[in-house]
Amino acid sequence: MADSDTPDHLPRLLPDAVHRSVRPGTALLRLETTHAREGILDGAWWPRSRDIGAELPSLISALTEHLGPVTRVGLDGSAWDELPTRVMVDDRVVHIDSFPVGDDTVLITRGEGDLFSLLLVPPDTSPDAARAAMARAVRAENVTEARQILIETGSDTPPTPA
Repeated sequence: MADSDTPDHLPRLLPDAVHRSVRPGTALLRLETTHAREGILDGAWWPRSRDIGAELPSLISALTEHLGPVTRVGLDGSAWDELPTRVMVDDRVVHIDSFPVGDDTVLITRGEGDLFSLLLVPPDTSPDAARAAMARAVRAENVTEARQILIETGSDTPPTPA
């Protein structure tokens, strides 16, 4: 059954090819740029590490390609090794705000007030848990907050060593 054939009462899942390609460093977005957005989150990001200087430029570049210029990023400063006040990405200055928003959300601003909220999957999350959390975050009908998604998918718990 294709996504377009999925009954409205059933959650739409990401295609298997997307699930296989989701790995650390991946961002999944549900781009809905109207004020009538449904759901709490606009996407999800699974960084490779807690080094924001290494991780943020590729996220901002990807978002800029789809959303236009990103002007600000809001993060929880305690979740990262170091948090600068701005970064240069593609010859543009992007301001970084440190908010006590929790380790589970990244706030992206373009223009003067168009805000996008992304689930932040911790870097040390197992691939299966990360995929489940990201898939849930991008569902249009999702009304579960980021922290709860991480708890319910096991993404808030580091994987056990093999």
